[in-house]
Amino acid sequence: MAVDDVAGRDLPWTDPSCPVARALDVIGDRWSLLIVRDAMDGARSFTDFQQRTGIARNILADRLRKLTAQRLIAQVEAPSGKRRVYALTETGKDLFPVIVTLRQWGERHAFEQGETHSVLVDDQGAVVPPIVPAAADGRPLTSDTTSVRRLV
Repeated sequence: MAVDDVAGRDLPWTDPSCPVARALDVIGDRWSLLIVRDAMDGARSFTDFQQRTGIARNILADRLRKLTAQRLIAQVEAPSGKRRVYALTETGKDLFPVIVTLRQWGERHAFEQGETHSVLVDDQGAVVPPIVPAAADGRPLTSDTTSVRRLV
């Protein structure tokens, strides 16, 4: 998510001193997040991603290239050894709490009451509980109980 300046350098769209803005420069478009989501759910091949998302092939190729350049995914040898597939890197896997939080927000606010949707479960089959940021002493944190300290 960058724009080229006259010298051909990538310039971020957003505030370079803000971690949220920097993260959005890397992963802030719909397709990138859906590709990461699907990789977390087992998608590995170009075809897997294309079929799961319905994304146009040229856009998918572009996003996979960008996610690879940002080291969120990597191309690895397929178990069959016949081709290369995509796998999340540790950096990509670090987005798991972000994806879960977006999912949980969507469950609460993007569906009508009683409307069916998929559910995230753990390896025992239990629904994943809500993610809530917590203070060092365990208190739940909200936007009302936190603030950003800008460093100079």
